[in-house]
Amino acid sequence: MPSCFDLASLAAIVAQRANASPEASWTAKLLASGPERVAKKFGEEAVEAVIAAAQGDKAALTAEAADVLYHLLVLLQVSGVALDDVMRELEYRTGQSGLAEKGARRSK
Repeated sequence: MPSCFDLASLAAIVAQRANASPEASWTAKLLASGPERVAKKFGEEAVEAVIAAAQGDKAALTAEAADVLYHLLVLLQVSGVALDDVMRELEYRTGQSGLAEKGARRSK
């Protein structure tokens, strides 16, 4: 049975918790720490996911990937970037081959 939970659902939760008290919500506390701290936390989680993948640990990679996605959404929230904008960029990129898209970015 497919799950109804998706990144948009998680982004909505992050946005809602942005208004909570930092004493009551980890998300609010993280957002209150500012973009630099949130970016560092995202980087830490990404490294942990890389390590889990390199070790072939599927369970750890699953958990770390969840952390990466959550912290990415927190980073987007604190930076004022909408998930919809990211999704539109991904949609745009799927309209061309990956090699052509990378080449176009290099020429900018």
